[in-house]
Amino acid sequence: MKEYTEEEKSFNLLFESTIKSHWNRPALTDYQGQTLTYANVAEQVEQFHLLFQRLGIERGEKISLCGKNCSNWAVCFFATVTYGAIAVPILHEFKPEQIQNIVNHSDSRLLFVSDNIWKEVTNEGLSIEVPDFIGAINIHDYAVLFEQDEKLSMLLGQLSKLFTEVHPDGLKADDVHYVENRGDDLAIINYTSGSTGKSKGVMLSQKNLWNNVRFGIDELQDHIAHDGTVVSILPMAHMYGLAFEILSEICMGMHIYFLTKLSPTLIFKAFSEIRPTLVISVPLVIEKIIRRAVLPKLQDVRIRTLLHLPIIGTIIKHRICRKLTKAFGDRFYEVIIGGAAFSEDVENILKDMGFRYTVGYGTTECAPLITYAHWYDFPKGSCGRAIHRMKLRINSNDPENEVGEILVKGDGVMLGYFKNEEATREALDDQGWYHTGDLGIIAADGSLYIRGRSKNMLLGPNGQNIYPEEIEDKLNAQAIVAESVVIQNNERLYALIYPDAEEIEKSQITDLKAAMETIRKEINQELPAYEHLSGIKIMEHEFEKTPKKSIKRFLYLNEKI
Repeated sequence: MKEYTEEEKSFNLLFESTIKSHWNRPALTDYQGQTLTYANVAEQVEQFHLLFQRLGIERGEKISLCGKNCSNWAVCFFATVTYGAIAVPILHEFKPEQIQNIVNHSDSRLLFVSDNIWKEVTNEGLSIEVPDFIGAINIHDYAVLFEQDEKLSMLLGQLSKLFTEVHPDGLKADDVHYVENRGDDLAIINYTSGSTGKSKGVMLSQKNLWNNVRFGIDELQDHIAHDGTVVSILPMAHMYGLAFEILSEICMGMHIYFLTKLSPTLIFKAFSEIRPTLVISVPLVIEKIIRRAVLPKLQDVRIRTLLHLPIIGTIIKHRICRKLTKAFGDRFYEVIIGGAAFSEDVENILKDMGFRYTVGYGTTECAPLITYAHWYDFPKGSCGRAIHRMKLRINSNDPENEVGEILVKGDGVMLGYFKNEEATREALDDQGWYHTGDLGIIAADGSLYIRGRSKNMLLGPNGQNIYPEEIEDKLNAQAIVAESVVIQNNERLYALIYPDAEEIEKSQITDLKAAMETIRKEINQELPAYEHLSGIKIMEHEFEKTPKKSIKRFLYLNEKI
């Protein structure tokens, strides 16, 4: 593996290189909308640099971005980071008060935001309280939504003229030179929205971004066609989507398509038309496809019988795998799944079919990737092995067999939490190990197996460790269960279940409580006594989730049974 100097560990250097190398290639497309080449991106980035400069924005100052995925979001991000300013991505699903708090807490001087989101903020009587706040710009058309500095409208109106004055013959590839940040220079403050309910500003450096992008290039570029494409469906304001649907792909010269609207029909229409060479997904998307399109076939009595026949069974599995592969465009190298726990039941089906998938593991604090393995070298149930320049450790006496907290160290680990030294000390120890709060074991070959969150872990009546995620996995494997949360009440375990209405209707179930009671008894037979469920509560609404589709557990821990 090649060694890199600290000066080379800069995302800006990678981005400058890809702009120059792929100047005339298509870079960013809003699906069924505009396309920008790498040259177009460079021109727009240069215009924003001129704007920032004339607004008096200094290197190291913050610029926030909040809106749904689109080409303009990506351009604003690239312009911010390559100028030497700090990008503050804000999830568009955040409530108006959260958006206001993040802009204020981060001391952002400028905000790129969707007009509808800004309208919600102002309608609630909220305001930005940063003393030298300049204003808010519509991320979709670059119109001024609010200005505290009257220069903003004037400069935006003159931007094309300013650009022509600086580059009378147009921008050439050789003219592109971005701020040469060192590896430890701050690049992003990414505010989390986890299942614990506490949002913290994760400070990610140029080196953190570089480490993930460099790994993506080294591991995937040789497996992706020269005309590589990707469909961006994960929120860019979350590090998983940003690093592995945008930054890695742009630095490989790929063509990124943004779905500005999301629906199952539109997603698969885009997959069939674009035929991406790499698919990035969260478990929820894959699990829904399997449960609705594959499981019904496997539960058919005739099919189940044929599956046990050596040759015919293999043919049937191959056909189902081909159909599933075709749904994703039939050209991808692999589907990378991450962001949340993956159902064991669904994974068994995918592995048995020979579907090209892999499961990675990461956290925002590592920008985000920690472990990965290619689909053909990926042990079922694992999350792969530590990526380049990252070390793993399990905090237990027997890491292969005794569950312990997962500790991480290396070039991907964050600088700390913005304006939160106490939280930083809790997460980063004196030797530089990041304490993830996740629990797991490491096999002899280095493969990591997640066992749950330490904060979610429950104690049994005699001090036994109970991982609710493992019980929920068994519940979620039931056709009539859409999603579940296991909680503890007076030392007893209960399951909160949101049922799958479509499956209930299909199965012609008339007594839902009785059906759930049958499930409870069957699952208890598979569990040790201290993990038995004492009851089930049927929920009327879906569980509230984070943007990466993890259930916000903290909202349900005190649910009345």
